[in-house]
Amino acid sequence: MSADKKKILIVDDEEALTELLKLNLEETGRYIVEVENKGSQAFRAAQAFRPDIILLDIVMPDKEGSEVAAQIKSDPMLRDTPIVFFTATVSSDEVGRFNGVIGGQPFLAKPVTIEQIEACVREHAR
Repeated sequence: MSADKKKILIVDDEEALTELLKLNLEETGRYIVEVENKGSQAFRAAQAFRPDIILLDIVMPDKEGSEVAAQIKSDPMLRDTPIVFFTATVSSDEVGRFNGVIGGQPFLAKPVTIEQIEACVREHAR
């Protein structure tokens, strides 16, 4: 494991999507990716993995992304970890109109390309 690889935690209830993103991102050789498909387990996953950035779905069946984000931001060890909301509830046009930030929080609109994720990681990861 190379020290210069960025660690990305993807939290989304769509298992096929998260596995595909993990495979494609890790294939570049620039990232270590962990996936969590349950919002209720996302905080624990973030504590264990200590990512450089978290891609977080907003709408999940067991715990909303906004609740997960609040939990992460309340933890002294994780509070500075950048969170990018990753959602189908916002369109690409809306993200573009607001320069990728809505309500003070960076957003990526689904469907998303690997190139868009990489650009987001370059811009926001610590």
